Amino acid sequence: MPPVSWPDNARCAVMLSFDLDAETLMLYRDPANATKPVLLSMARYGPKSAVPEIINLLARFGLKATFFIPGWVIENHPDAVRLIVNSGHEVGAHGYLHERPDTLSRDEEDAILGRSVAIIRDATGRPPAGFRSPAWEFSPNTLHLLERHGFVYSSNMMDSIYPYYHRRPDGTPSLVELPVHWELDDAPFFLYLPGQQRPMAPIEAVFDTWRQEFAAYYRRGGLFVLTLHPQLQRPGRLDMLGRLIQYIREFPGVWFATGEEIAAYFRSTAKD
Repeated sequence: MPPVSWPDNARCAVMLSFDLDAETLMLYRDPANATKPVLLSMARYGPKSAVPEIINLLARFGLKATFFIPGWVIENHPDAVRLIVNSGHEVGAHGYLHERPDTLSRDEEDAILGRSVAIIRDATGRPPAGFRSPAWEFSPNTLHLLERHGFVYSSNMMDSIYPYYHRRPDGTPSLVELPVHWELDDAPFFLYLPGQQRPMAPIEAVFDTWRQEFAAYYRRGGLFVLTLHPQLQRPGRLDMLGRLIQYIREFPGVWFATGEEIAAYFRSTAKD
């Protein structure tokens, strides 16, 4: 038996998540990239062109997703964020300029989390429930700071295919973890930066990988968290996402939900 049960006797859960990094992915790596308009335009494709298509795709299937958005992106692409919010999707925190927590002092990390929460509250009317760390890494202070800033869940760890509680030093539960993995992230397959040697993967190879992984998660009753970056969701890849959603929907008993919904359900049913 899987260690987690799902609502209405569902067999497994699916969380569609989008990391809307936009230009922050380039600017944080190297501030000199601010002088490279073509490079930045590649990242700007996410909020400018992909987000409206993603919203339409999700609406076609009647699904809600979770968008993890750096504060800088919310400030600089308000139209895209407004579309996401007005369409009923969740907005989670993702740093301010895509900063990696493991490179920050405790005070820096604390300040960035506070700033991110305030920006998201202003844009959505409520604080974020979820946090996804840029590059999926924590500092020794991250979990404590997330709890201090009122977060409910994290979606960063890779040690399970089921939700679980993080634990405080005294063993009591703190944040819910919704685990992820690089194999279910489009960046290892599609992210390309000028000068890198890694080739981009064929769309059909990625579709086949994700299809096989979903079937395996389904058999085990797991939580299938797909992590996508709008700036990488070019037309053919977005069409592939539609085919993947259609494939998943052919399985009986699949619960599509946002990160906040999954964390809330887990907290209501899991034993401490």
